[in-house]
Amino acid sequence: MYDVLIVGCGISGAALAMELSRYQLKVAVLEKENDVALATTKANSAILHAGYDPAPGTLAARLNVEGSRMGEELCRELDVPYKKLGSLVVAFSQEELEVLRTLYDRGCANGVPGLEIIGRERLREMEPGIAPEALGALYAPSAAVVNPWEYAIAMAEAAVKNGVELFLRTEVTGLSKEGLGWRVETNRGVFEAKWVVNAAGVCCGQIHEMAAPPAFSVHPAKGEYYLLDKSEGYTVSHVVFQCPNRDGKGVLVSPTVHGNLIVGPNAAPCGEDDRANTAAGLEFVRTAAKKSVPGINFRENIRNFAGVRANTSCEDFIIEMAGEHFLDVAGIRSPGLTAAPAIGKYAAGLLQKDGLILTKKDSWDGRRKKVRIAPLSPAEKNRLIARNPAYGRVICRCETITEGEILDALHSPIPPVSVDGVKRRAGSGMGRCQGGFCGPRVVEIMAREYGVDPQEILMDRDGSAILTGRTKEGGAKHGTAV
Repeated sequence: MYDVLIVGCGISGAALAMELSRYQLKVAVLEKENDVALATTKANSAILHAGYDPAPGTLAARLNVEGSRMGEELCRELDVPYKKLGSLVVAFSQEELEVLRTLYDRGCANGVPGLEIIGRERLREMEPGIAPEALGALYAPSAAVVNPWEYAIAMAEAAVKNGVELFLRTEVTGLSKEGLGWRVETNRGVFEAKWVVNAAGVCCGQIHEMAAPPAFSVHPAKGEYYLLDKSEGYTVSHVVFQCPNRDGKGVLVSPTVHGNLIVGPNAAPCGEDDRANTAAGLEFVRTAAKKSVPGINFRENIRNFAGVRANTSCEDFIIEMAGEHFLDVAGIRSPGLTAAPAIGKYAAGLLQKDGLILTKKDSWDGRRKKVRIAPLSPAEKNRLIARNPAYGRVICRCETITEGEILDALHSPIPPVSVDGVKRRAGSGMGRCQGGFCGPRVVEIMAREYGVDPQEILMDRDGSAILTGRTKEGGAKHGTAV
């Protein structure tokens, strides 16, 4: 029997798993997908928010500011790309200037450091490309950008390295109380646990209602994005927001940690698995973004994507005991990415109050170090290549990702089963050609290292076969990319 069983391994589940791995506990995580961080965590704005948006006194406000403060040090320990750029909420009317004052007061109440309301001239100095109609902005210097899926993967890897068991492709189908614990039915058999944590993202309502009476409803919303080439990465140097409204924080324009430019999102009701881009949604994003930064060259777009947010009928995060030894970590929408490490600590504290004994391990190692060839000096590259020639064979030309880095990903604590899984760990396929050159070579390397037929290698989720047959000569042939 497990002490704690976590359902879902997005950023919240991974953060809690890492936190619990510090203690003498038997912990498992059940994730229905073939990889961690494959839903909302994978497709979002990649921003660690300063914390002026949530209402004072809410869990979201408290955990946002705390998570933002923790994020810089945690990214350093986990070797996750992080850049503190600061953010600007831009006002275009007298009414929106009043909104800035409200956000400023809210941020001060929440404990956000360094907030300022700046006028038109200073705004233009900080962002020369901002629309001339802009009247001022709220400046939050503590806002940052991060690689969201690597942040979650790194937390999950730290958990696994420190004894947490991760079960992928394991979907929970039923929960029932059994003595002092829970019987958890899945497509891969039955698990038993003293405590169950519901961190199932957009499926959190379904998991909750397996264990407790209905308490909230989930209303998924889709956000669509543009990812532009690095040639557009210097269009702005801060995260540029528009004034928020009831649908969210509005369309943003921001550099990414990789040097690209991200633009989006919109907000539209959707099904929990609806990640399709739409012409109307993308047109809305494009038009709205040009209001803030008219010079964006959307012809440099290299990818569109969409993410689904776990909006619920509650205004705040839902992090509370919902039954005997059953904890909800639900409705974790923005600023959930920012708050994640604080959510992990807070949830662990609730479990402790409910009777879970937290005894620290004598030794715990949450540090991680990755080899990234591209930013190294020639001397550093030569030393690595002398030790391992695979670091000298470039597989992804756009991002200068080598075979050595791909091999590191394949033999990491949570090995990927798909080409996109390698991309999320090593960065191959992230560049301008989006895997057009390196994709087939990544398939070959995965098949060789895993000792499987290339037809078994997926593009991303289960069912996304890349190769579906063989030629008469016996080699694999291209099939349909899903």
